Amino acid sequence: MREQRFSFCPIGIIHSRHHIAGQTPIQPVYAADFPGTVEIFPAFAEGLRDLDGYSHIYLIYVLDRAGEARLKVKPFLQDAERGIFATRAPCRPNPIGMSIVPLERIEGNILHVGALDILDGTPLLDIKPYSRRFDCFVDTRNGWQDEVREDDARLRGRRDCPPAGG
Repeated sequence: MREQRFSFCPIGIIHSRHHIAGQTPIQPVYAADFPGTVEIFPAFAEGLRDLDGYSHIYLIYVLDRAGEARLKVKPFLQDAERGIFATRAPCRPNPIGMSIVPLERIEGNILHVGALDILDGTPLLDIKPYSRRFDCFVDTRNGWQDEVREDDARLRGRRDCPPAGG
């Protein structure tokens, strides 16, 4: 298989109160009290049509401050080394992030969203609607994450986030 290169241009910018990676929740489930906005560039605003009918959306973005790619990492939730593709660590061969967040409202080209676990100023590549029909799987295996106690996950997932409003 020959190597291919791809080029993408951002469709917008994500705005959050998170400026320091070590003080940013690691997943939206641990960022419930951290709302933010997504600014869609005017050239792409027409694509927001009908999105307001969805309660949740996927934000697909560039992990532009992730650091050098690695194939083995110690994930946030555990101290054991794991393969990068069995984690959600940001230092990936292709630094692409994805978060499912609640869509609160749309005002022009600005999306108001909740549960942001993304650094302020992150370039947005795409938005997709979350669909219960297509995206919800009840009986799943969660690999090594099943070994992590929920209390430990919640504590590690929040990291050193300052309280909301602070």
